[in-house]
Formats: sequence, C-alpha cells, structure tokens
Amino acid sequence: MEKADIVRMSSKGQIVIPQSLRQRLGIGAKSQLVVYQYADALIMKKLDVKDVEKRLQALYKRIDARNAKYGELTDRDIQQEIEKYRREKRRQRA
Repeated sequence: MEKADIVRMSSKGQIVIPQSLRQRLGIGAKSQLVVYQYADALIMKKLDVKDVEKRLQALYKRIDARNAKYGELTDRDIQQEIEKYRREKRRQRA
C-alpha cells in the first residue's frame, strides 16, 4: 500500500494531482479523467478515448445487426441494449 498524498482544493474547485501519480499513470496536459462519486469518496480514472471509441463501435455494430434482423429500434430497445452491454462489461471486469 502506498502512502496517501494530501491535496487542497482551490477556490475554483481545482486540485493538483501529485507529480509522482501523474507520471506513474501517464497523465499529462490535456489528459481526460472520469470523475464520479462512490459513497463518500471521489473516484478519478484516466479516460482512454480510443477505448471508449472501440466500445461505442462494438455497441453500434450490435445495434446495426439487430436493426437489420428485426427492423427499427425504439428508444426503449436502445436503452435495453446499452444496459445489457454495460452488465456484460462489468461481469468481464469482475
């Protein structure tokens, strides 16, 4: 387990990620991070745009295949496909 760093938030809501963490994670200027709340914690994750693009392409491919087989999708159908895809990804990570 590594030692935790303490950072302060500026009046504009900005924080500085310690240099050692930025270097280890490959985070630099213009890097994108996903930030979300989990219980009473903030989670930050480096966003890999290429990975997101691949996931979207896979999702679009599935939707196109279903569209060709069954016809036009409703908004509800699309939402169900998105939720199904997310469940599968969560299972793969577990």
